[in-house]
Amino acid sequence: MWVNAEAVPRFYPNVVTLQSNKSAAAEQREAIDILVKSNLPGRWSVKDSFRTLDLSRQGFEPLFEARWIRNAMPAAGPSSDIVWQRETNGAAGLPFGDPDFALFTGRRGFRVVAGGMLYRAEGVVGLSNVVADAPDARAVWRSLALLAAQTFPRLPLVGYESGDELKAASDAGFEVGDKLRIWVRSKD
Repeated sequence: MWVNAEAVPRFYPNVVTLQSNKSAAAEQREAIDILVKSNLPGRWSVKDSFRTLDLSRQGFEPLFEARWIRNAMPAAGPSSDIVWQRETNGAAGLPFGDPDFALFTGRRGFRVVAGGMLYRAEGVVGLSNVVADAPDARAVWRSLALLAAQTFPRLPLVGYESGDELKAASDAGFEVGDKLRIWVRSKD
């Protein structure tokens, strides 16, 4: 598992499970119990990557459930009038100087209408924070897959989504995989 015992940027978990066997689950529960007893401020969360933990007894509530998605080969189209740009600076806290990070925004004229973040790690590219209006969603997902392939060649693209975003990713050619759950806890 991956653990950050400090405050993290908004929408990022403090714990991410990386294995789903019984011994890993026991270790994960121990680490989470330590964090529960710590002075970690405010709301914090656990990404249960395999949906195998029940953290309700530790004061967590399910924030949402999602499905893993994967796109190994980008597909062409559908065409769109959205113009994409890789951002090189912006909000504090984003790692713009990190060569493994890329934030793309899509514009119509001067108006930002879409976006997504890419992060290369461990032989994959993670896609997160995808923003798209419903009529553009399929084209946005495909465009981000192509941008990922251009920015980080020959690596599979992975992420997780739920609801309308999951449907848009699936419609754009992403494979839908196993379930996961995000748990959230507020400091009493």
